[in-house]
Amino acid sequence: MAQFIFVTGGVVSSLGKGLASASLASLLQHHGYKVRIRKLDPYLNVDPGTMSPYQHGEVYVTDDGAETDLDLGHYERFTGVTSKKSDNITSGKVYQKIIAKERKGEYLGATVQVIPHVTNEIKEFVSKDLGDEDFVICEIGGTIGDIESLPFIEAIRQFHNDNGHENSLFMHVTLVPYIASSGELKTKPTQHSVKELRSLGIQPNILLCRADREIPEDERRKIGLFCNVKGDCVIPAINANSIYEVPINFLNEGLDKRVLEYFRLEYKKEIDLKMWSQVSKRILEPEGSVEIGIVGKYTGLADAYKSLNEALSHGGIYNNVKVKLNWIESEELNSSNIENKLNNCHGILVPGGFGERGAEGKITAIKYARENKIPYFGICFGMQLAVIEMARNILGIKEANSSEFADCKESIVGLMTEWSNIDNTTEKRTKESDLGGTMRLGAYDAKLKNNSKVREIYDAELISERHRHRYEVNNNYAKDFESNGVHFSGYSPDGLLPEIVELKNHPWFIGVQFHPELKSKPFDPHPLFKSFIEAAKNKT
Repeated sequence: MAQFIFVTGGVVSSLGKGLASASLASLLQHHGYKVRIRKLDPYLNVDPGTMSPYQHGEVYVTDDGAETDLDLGHYERFTGVTSKKSDNITSGKVYQKIIAKERKGEYLGATVQVIPHVTNEIKEFVSKDLGDEDFVICEIGGTIGDIESLPFIEAIRQFHNDNGHENSLFMHVTLVPYIASSGELKTKPTQHSVKELRSLGIQPNILLCRADREIPEDERRKIGLFCNVKGDCVIPAINANSIYEVPINFLNEGLDKRVLEYFRLEYKKEIDLKMWSQVSKRILEPEGSVEIGIVGKYTGLADAYKSLNEALSHGGIYNNVKVKLNWIESEELNSSNIENKLNNCHGILVPGGFGERGAEGKITAIKYARENKIPYFGICFGMQLAVIEMARNILGIKEANSSEFADCKESIVGLMTEWSNIDNTTEKRTKESDLGGTMRLGAYDAKLKNNSKVREIYDAELISERHRHRYEVNNNYAKDFESNGVHFSGYSPDGLLPEIVELKNHPWFIGVQFHPELKSKPFDPHPLFKSFIEAAKNKT
C-alpha cells in the first residue's frame, strides 16, 4: 500500500510547496522508493487553460493532453516521472463531475452536499490510477484559510482517518519573516497558520519554515512547542541560490530521514546526490555567459514562462554557461528601437502565446534575428510568426497574416478545424467553439527530414513532443518557401501538418509548433535547447 504525504501552505502564497514536494520526491527516489506527485487546485476553473498567465503562470501540458498547474513541471523536472491527467484536479472538475452525476440521477434523490459528495470525489482522486508507488505526495493549492480550499482540507482529514494515521503524513509549508526594524525572525505567523490548520482537524507532522536566513535552534524549538510538532521536525527551508540546491539542502536538514522515520521505513545513511551537486555547480560556477532576448507579452511575471526559463537554464548547464535572460515586452518593440534592445543578445527567442497584441513587435524581432544572423528559436506562436515574417519579407506576400487576428486575404496561419487526438478520436472546431480544452493538446509524433538541422540535433527520424495550439501553418505555401531557402524539416507522420521550420544559410534559425521546454530536465536537457545555447555561445 502506498504511503501518502499531504503538503499544505500557510501565511502567504508562493512559498514553494511545489518545489518542496518535488525535492522530497527526489530524495525518496534516491532511497530507492517509487513516487508519484499530485496537485489539488481549489479554484473553480475546470483547468488553467483559459486563464491569463498573469493570473496563474504558465499552463503545463502533459503527454496525455491535460492542461495543468505549473507545479507539475517541477514534479517532472525533479523526478523524471511523467505526469498524467489523473495527477491534477480542480474544484471546477470536481463540481463538473458531481453536477453531471446529479443530472443523471446517480445520487438516487439524495441532497447533494459538500460533505460527503464533494469530499468523496476528492478522496477518490487522491487514491485512483495508482500502480506500485511507494509514496504519493499530494500538494494542496492555495493557503490555509482560503474559503475555496476548505473542502480539500476536510477531504484529506477524512482520508487520514479512513486509511490509518500510520499511512499518511501532513507537511505544512509556512513563513518565518525577518523584521528588519527589530532585527528579529518572527514565529507568530507560523503559529497562527498552524492554529488555523489545527482548527480544521489537521495536526501537521512536519513543518517546513521558509526564511531568508538561518533559523536559530531556539526559534525552532519555540515553533515546535507552540505548534505541537517535534523539534527535529521543524525543518528550515532557507532561500537557495538555485532551485536545484533545494534537494541537497533538505537532505542536510534531515527532511527525508524524518519522513521515513514517521512511516517506519528503511533509511539509507548515505545517498548519492552527485547529480544535483553537479547541476548546482554548473549553475553557480559557469565558465562563461550568453544573453538571450525573450520577446513576449507576459514578461512582467516570470512564472508565465516557467518551463521555458528552466529549459534555457538546462541548455546553459549542458554548455557550462550562465544564461542571462533579457525580457523584452513585444508591444514596446518596433523598428526604431530594436537595435538598442537586441544588439547585445547572442540569441533571440519568441515563445508561445495567443492573440494579436504584441505580434508585430515579435515579427520585427524575428526579422532582426534573420537578417543579422542571430540564432533564433521560435516556439509555437514563435514559429507561426516566423513563417509570417518570411512570407512577407522573403516571398513578398505583404498581407501575410494569421486568421487568429482577423479575416485576411493571405492566411499563412489558419485555424485547425479537424484533427485526430492522441486517443484516436476526432476533434472538430469552429470559431464559435468553447476555448477551454479544444486545442491540439498533448504528445504527438513528428517525422524529421533527412539532411536537416533538426535531424542532426535530435539524431532521430521520429520524435514525440507536446503541443498546445489551435492554429497551424498553411501547408499550401510550402513549395514557395522551399524554393527560397525556407525548409519545413518536420511534419506530422501523415505529412499534412508542418511541425518544424528552419532557415538555410543561417547559423541557427528554427521554429517548432510544439513546446520542447515541457520535456527538458536539469539532468537531461532538451536537444533543441542544448543546441540553441551552443549556437548563442558561438556568437559571444
